[in-house]
Amino acid sequence: MDRDTLLSLYHGYLTCLNEQNWAQLGDFVHPEVTHNARPLGLAGYQAMLEDDHRAIPDLHFRAETLVADPPVIAARLRFDCTPVGMLFDLPVNGRRVTFDEHVFYRVTDGRIREVHSLIDRDAIAAQI
Repeated sequence: MDRDTLLSLYHGYLTCLNEQNWAQLGDFVHPEVTHNARPLGLAGYQAMLEDDHRAIPDLHFRAETLVADPPVIAARLRFDCTPVGMLFDLPVNGRRVTFDEHVFYRVTDGRIREVHSLIDRDAIAAQI
């Protein structure tokens, strides 16, 4: 997969997440996807994303920085949102917070197979 195709896949993936179009998630995510080295599979990954959207009703994935070096994508995602209760074990409880997620993806067979994510919890803690 070349760089442009990889970036197109990722933009489609973000659109899928933002629209919560779970029926199309398998178009972007490999059936054996892992998250931070935990094997979730597509169903487990989807459940994790659905939980995220329940915890953060106004969740919107926006890539602030995006780099592709096939088969890897690196992104800095910026979130500006209002979680309803606890978020990453922090009592946000309806306050608006802004934070970043740094994430690396490895694409296999045309779909995201590995996700390695680090969320800036300190930025959230400083705002609540």
